[in-house]
Amino acid sequence: MNGMLKKKWFLIGIIGGVVLMVTLLLVIMNEYGVFNGDENLTVNNTQGQNGKEEQEPQESNEQEGEVNIPASDLADNANAADLPQNKEEPSIEEDIPSLAETFKDYFPIGAAIEPSYTTGLIAELYKKHVNMLVAENAMKPESLQPKEGNFRWGPADRIVQFAKENGMELRFHTLVWHNQTPDWFFKDEEGKPMVEETDPKKREENKKLLLKRLEEHIRAVVSRYKDDIKSWDVVNEVVDPSGPNGMRNSPWYQITGTEYIEVAFRVAREVGGPDIKLYINDYGTDDPVKRDILYKLVKELLEKGVPIDGVGHQTHIDIYGPPIERIIESMKKFAELGLDNIITELDMSIYSWNNRSDYGENIPDHILTLQAKRYQELFEALKENKDIVSAVVFWGISDKYSWLNGFPVQRTNAPLLFDRNFHAKPAFWAIVDPSRLSE
Repeated sequence: MNGMLKKKWFLIGIIGGVVLMVTLLLVIMNEYGVFNGDENLTVNNTQGQNGKEEQEPQESNEQEGEVNIPASDLADNANAADLPQNKEEPSIEEDIPSLAETFKDYFPIGAAIEPSYTTGLIAELYKKHVNMLVAENAMKPESLQPKEGNFRWGPADRIVQFAKENGMELRFHTLVWHNQTPDWFFKDEEGKPMVEETDPKKREENKKLLLKRLEEHIRAVVSRYKDDIKSWDVVNEVVDPSGPNGMRNSPWYQITGTEYIEVAFRVAREVGGPDIKLYINDYGTDDPVKRDILYKLVKELLEKGVPIDGVGHQTHIDIYGPPIERIIESMKKFAELGLDNIITELDMSIYSWNNRSDYGENIPDHILTLQAKRYQELFEALKENKDIVSAVVFWGISDKYSWLNGFPVQRTNAPLLFDRNFHAKPAFWAIVDPSRLSE
């Protein structure tokens, strides 16, 4: 009898335990929305697709120094694009003015592009709003000639073809840079780093070898694209006020002095002919110290007969600075030398240079308003000085793919005129129709 009771209570205990576990499991599943899984999964999958479609590497230029991005890291910049997306669906607003059409009486409007952006929705954004393109990464030395004598033309050709199909001008960026240039350029015949050589005779040999490699690279590239591209960034970011004689202490400078700059311009002119325009491109050109070093360099090169047609002002600025008048002053100074000016890499961070905070996906309205007013002030000044600036090129077209989402830290930035859904921001209306801002 006692044995039967024990078995009975044992079974009741097991059944009760099972019921309790099932109940707890149901509560947990309901708490985490398992029974509403279709809706949640749809949202999550959409966010994943929005973050990964049409991605390619981002530019590594910045205002106060550069990040050298290895080629292996340039295949797919998911970190910069996989940021919180707005709940709106991406679309192209066909009923708004075209940027290129709005400024047709002043200067071309351009934007940096990656090969993968030549199809899909983002391609339509470029086609509607810009009439000039520049390759964000696909035409840099590391992209075009990763190994000596082994040229990789496909991605760059894709951009050229897209531009031709849509009646857009092209800029070339860049023949010479201290970043995104493969290491083989700077190794001697034995595979040793040229900068480590101490023997004077050997150093002279290395210099000749490096300049020969530079010339061969430029000859190949300019020969291929001279008929399709008229505006060329020949050398990029060669000035550094903290470097020797105000020059960036790159391997190029350590091995050849400034001779590499002269060679690059002379070879580009020889191969490209008189019709292509050759530019020296840099950031921070509004800073009086850096501007004056660059001015002195360019003036000396011109006096030597080096064929420089203009200065590219990257113009990676933010909503707090620099003063717009300094940007204009710099362009006027170079115009005095008879040189053209181009805004080559325009964007406007919503953070000050030394700020590492993150607004996340909820950027305050007053920040976007401040950005809009700064863009309006900049473009009013550029329009007033259209005689000394021949083009304005944005470094990208949508906040979704801006390099500033990953630099100097991973965060949500919004430096361009179109948001992550390709919709016009207050900054767009500030330069196209300021009256819309009060609506």
